[in-house]
Amino acid sequence: MRRVSAVLIASALGTFALLITKAGARPAVASVANVVRSGDRVTSTGPKIVLTHGIVQVRVTITDGKITDVAALSLPHDNPHSWDDSSAAAVKLRSEVLAKQSANIDVVSGATFTSRGYAHSLQAALDAVGHS
Repeated sequence: MRRVSAVLIASALGTFALLITKAGARPAVASVANVVRSGDRVTSTGPKIVLTHGIVQVRVTITDGKITDVAALSLPHDNPHSWDDSSAAAVKLRSEVLAKQSANIDVVSGATFTSRGYAHSLQAALDAVGHS
């Protein structure tokens, strides 16, 4: 009986610690942006942003000073739920970036961490090429 109580308490404390860590988690940057220039076209790959459920990395293409493409190179995929939410969010985030022409985008409900990681990686890629 004592052993069961100890296991339950340890499990509860572990779950509590995980929830607190997730709630205050800030994305960690794993690398710097990579830039490739070709005539009037610039492609910049943002850093890998490490999140609780995986990594987010974004590549942006700018032609004649306008964002013409954005691609998520990596999205969280540690479980099917994370992958589904992240994949759906990436479509919405891409559309918003192309419309707003900036990394100042809204968080997608249900994919808050992915959205923030996407925006951080994108902003670093834009900063690397001096795009405001």
